[in-house]
Amino acid sequence: MHLRFSMASPAGHDLPTDVVTYGPDVPREDTLRLLGNVEGTRVLDLGCGAGHNAIALAHQGAKVIGVDESSAQVAAARVACEREDVRVELHHAPLAELAFIRADTIDAVLSVWGLVPVEDVDRVFRQVDRVLRPEHPLVLSMPHPASAMIDADDPERRVRRSYWDPAVVDGIVPRTLGALFTALGRANFRVDTMLEPQPAATGPRTSAWHDHMRYVPSTLIIRARKQGI
Repeated sequence: MHLRFSMASPAGHDLPTDVVTYGPDVPREDTLRLLGNVEGTRVLDLGCGAGHNAIALAHQGAKVIGVDESSAQVAAARVACEREDVRVELHHAPLAELAFIRADTIDAVLSVWGLVPVEDVDRVFRQVDRVLRPEHPLVLSMPHPASAMIDADDPERRVRRSYWDPAVVDGIVPRTLGALFTALGRANFRVDTMLEPQPAATGPRTSAWHDHMRYVPSTLIIRARKQGI
């Protein structure tokens, strides 16, 4: 079964519910293996959208908590979980307000395009640091900062805006790689993996595909670990 990308994920793209995906037309968790074996672990899906990744994690034996700021997306996730007969604990809440989760009780945090509309990402990272166990991973993906520079509708692939332009475009809050790394460091995280995956040279494409993805990375994927105290 497949679901559609929600606001928490790139729009217009069918999503599987048996494997974690990180963005349109990029390798999935069954290739990247950033989370590893999640059976029996507690995983927080931050910005879970309509629940495709939460369902995939639950199918793999994880105890999943899904949080999203959109009540409509949480409602859609509930319907999807019932349809797929999996149990996921779902919450409609701001991503930086996780008081319902005790400190140091989460084994992994996943956020796939969930931070796209968040302006104060520092608050989110501080909450993730509070609930995550020491040395355990936060795996996140988001639109690559370079992708906003290129107009997808321009066949010449010309730069349309500055890399440092702070203006929000299509609901996406831009942040540079430097700003993102600094925010993670301030929140007590150590980055151990950064990926700018290329799409496959051939094969079927999602409806989110445009030819510029051959030249400019569309998705940034980072794994960072909470540093021990």
